[in-house]
Amino acid sequence: MRTYRVGQIVPSSNITMETEIPAMLRQREAIRPERFTFHSSRMRMKKVTPEELAAMDHDSLRCARELADANVDVMGYACLVAIMSQGLGYHRTSKARLEDAVAEEGKSIPVISSAGALVEGLKTLGVKRVSLLMPYMKPLAAKVTEYIESEGFEIQDSLALEIEDNLAVAARDPMALTEDVKRLNTKGVDAVVLSACVQMPSLGALAQVEARLGIPVTSAAACTVRSMLKAMQLEPVTPNAGAILSEALASVE
Repeated sequence: MRTYRVGQIVPSSNITMETEIPAMLRQREAIRPERFTFHSSRMRMKKVTPEELAAMDHDSLRCARELADANVDVMGYACLVAIMSQGLGYHRTSKARLEDAVAEEGKSIPVISSAGALVEGLKTLGVKRVSLLMPYMKPLAAKVTEYIESEGFEIQDSLALEIEDNLAVAARDPMALTEDVKRLNTKGVDAVVLSACVQMPSLGALAQVEARLGIPVTSAAACTVRSMLKAMQLEPVTPNAGAILSEALASVE
C-alpha cells in the first residue's frame, strides 16, 4: 500500500481546499488501497480583487519551489480565479511556469491547476452547454464565464453571489447551494458547475443536486481531485463527489 503526497499552492485566506480535497481523497481511501498525506504552501491574498490576484499569482513560483522540497507526488494550484483573471488560456502558461520552477529545483513533479482541471473535467464529461454558480463580484465572474467559453463551452447562465471577502466565501454552508441553484437557469444544459470557485464549499451538496437535476453536477474542487489522481496515475474515483469522480465515468475512459 503506497502513500502519496498531495501538494497544494493555496491563497493565504483559502481554508476550503485543505478541507475538501482531503475529504474527497479520504472517501476514496474507503474504496481503494492508496493513502494520501497533504502539504501546502501559501500565497498572500485576503480580498478577491484583480490587484491581489495578480500579486498572488506571481508568488506561486515560490510556493512551487517550497513544495518541491517536500517531494510531493502532485502539485495543485488551488485558485481558479487567480488564473482565469490573467487572460484566456493562462492555465497552460501557469502550468509551464510552475513546472519550470520545479525543474530548476532538480525535481520532476506534475503540476495541475483548479482552472485547468475544471476545463478538462467538463471536456471529459463530454458536455457543451453548462450553467455556473460562483461567489465572485460580477466583473471577475464575467472573466470566468468568458474564459470557460473560450475553451469551447456554451454558458447558458451564470450566477455571481458577489462576495468579495474570501473568508466570507469559505464560511458559507455548502448546503446553501441546494437553494442557490434554483436561481440558476439549468433548462436544457448538459451539466452544472455548482461551485466555479475552490474557496466556496460545495462537496456536501454535489450528489444531492445531481440527483435532483438528473444531469452531471460538479465543482472546481471535484475536478481538481480528478486531475490530481490522473496525474498520479491513479483511478479517478471518489464516492459521493458527483459525476466527474464516479465509477461509471472511470470505467469508460
